[in-house]
Amino acid sequence: MNESNLVVIREYDSINDAEWDKSILEGEGIYAMIRNEIMSAIYPTGIMPAQLAVRSKDKARAEEILEAFAAE
Repeated sequence: MNESNLVVIREYDSINDAEWDKSILEGEGIYAMIRNEIMSAIYPTGIMPAQLAVRSKDKARAEEILEAFAAE
């Protein structure tokens, strides 16, 4: 995957929250990856947040999906 096609849509202090949202998106057929996954677990909260990234073409749909799950 060419990372230049990816955009960050969310940042998390908890890697567990990032993994949860990633799994939601993947369940909907959207490729997602977490940047800073290991570093966010090592450094104190807020220093190096985990970043959820998707393909730029999937950004709007991914945000809609995550908003819908957050509203439940």
